[in-house]
Amino acid sequence: MLEEVGIAAIDEARARLAGLAARTPVVQCTAAPAGTRVHLKLENLQPPGSFKLRPVGNAMLSRPPDALTAGVHTFSSGNSALAMAWMAKRIGTTATAVVPEGAAESKLALLRAADARIVEQPFAQWWSAVMTGRHPQFASTYIDAVRDPAAFAGNGTIALEIIEDLPDLDAIFVPFGGGGLACGIANALRVSRRATKVIACELETAHPFKSAREARGPVDVPCDCGFVTGVGFGSILPQMWPVAERLVDDVLTVSLNEVARAIKLMAEANKVIAEGAGAIAVAAALAGRHPFRNVCAVVSGGNLDCALLTRILRGQEI
Repeated sequence: MLEEVGIAAIDEARARLAGLAARTPVVQCTAAPAGTRVHLKLENLQPPGSFKLRPVGNAMLSRPPDALTAGVHTFSSGNSALAMAWMAKRIGTTATAVVPEGAAESKLALLRAADARIVEQPFAQWWSAVMTGRHPQFASTYIDAVRDPAAFAGNGTIALEIIEDLPDLDAIFVPFGGGGLACGIANALRVSRRATKVIACELETAHPFKSAREARGPVDVPCDCGFVTGVGFGSILPQMWPVAERLVDDVLTVSLNEVARAIKLMAEANKVIAEGAGAIAVAAALAGRHPFRNVCAVVSGGNLDCALLTRILRGQEI
């Protein structure tokens, strides 16, 4: 089981990432429900376009340099692979992204632009490798953006920045995909002795964590993620379940329409471009189905297909 990491490990991650990961700003959302304040933590502004630079970057920099000379690989439908490829170019090694068939073309194009080698696999084969973490067909070093303790610590650096900028928060709303982001933030708050709640956010049509909480353990669930990628897999990772159960305070779900509205609102009101997964937490915070008055939503990524963004801004069916 993945163990919690202490504040020293999170501080070390912060030092390693200095000059690579941006200290992203927090801005106030102008369309919050009356009587509430909703802040946006803009991780979409990281150089590869998502928060994944923090867990992936720390995981790579924590390895001995000779462990990376033969290259690195990860199993990712997009943002983890993009962060790995971005880091690989700076370290001077090669990156292989193993993606499921049907991965978003917009993210595949970004991977090609980052000189990543792309290997496509049928979803069942790809998901099995994700679940087990075993894939001997690759000689390069595996970078796990979720279950590696160094990745966990990298995600915790986001929490430290948030509580420095917003010390009086009631809750932090976080999109829940693999679970590393929500758990890393929750762990950092705990070891910092903060009472701020962490609320995981999923889709109404794809909610493996909510289902696991209801079943008191990981279960296979049908998932329809629509235009949203990087969340809503068929089950919570078994290694993440006990960690998430212990650390995350609650889970909320939102509709695909609410996510689209949040993307449109952020673009128009805050001039912020968020991808679907990056807008889930914002949608949950704005929906008002929670008791909190002062919250921060993590905008986890901004790698959104331009054609899709155009349809959302025009209010067209997606």
